Amino acid sequence: MQSPVNLFSWEEYLQLEQTSEIRHEYLGGQVFAMSGGSKEHNIITLNIASRVRSHLRGGSCSVFMADMKVRIELANQNQRIFYYPDVVVTCDSQDKERFFLNYPCLIIEVLSSSTELTDRREKPVNYRNLESLQEYVLVSQEEIKVEVYRRDSQGNWSLTILGQDDELRLDSIGLNLRMAEIYEDVINI
Repeated sequence: MQSPVNLFSWEEYLQLEQTSEIRHEYLGGQVFAMSGGSKEHNIITLNIASRVRSHLRGGSCSVFMADMKVRIELANQNQRIFYYPDVVVTCDSQDKERFFLNYPCLIIEVLSSSTELTDRREKPVNYRNLESLQEYVLVSQEEIKVEVYRRDSQGNWSLTILGQDDELRLDSIGLNLRMAEIYEDVINI
């Protein structure tokens, strides 16, 4: 027995998402429900977002967590994608939409078993279509490990893997975070 795949326009998706009790990500017409995060996932996300917010307060950048979508235009396929990053920063005055961002400079995902494959494979490929994006950061909740994908001035991406004795340097917003700040109340350092 075959089941039909329901395809939605991006406008329909945005309208439905405003009244939905659960969050969904949108990939070219298909909608995927998001699973809930663990206590550790939430603490790490809050640790990072609160320190970023404190650092950016009073400036021209804004930080969002969990409920703000990022829109990606895939020009060669004429498709749109909407993701919900764990932490996202925009410093672009053109970002005026109420429910999504178009010009993020920093995206941070806290890895979980249900999202890790998507966060490692699909999202980096699609996020590279965002000309504004300078850094994409993956944070493990199982061990002290942070992966930083950074775009250089020529548009090339590099990967830096950080451990317990390292410090996370976020060039896109001029902030350094110690691992003890990221993993506070989750893992003793």
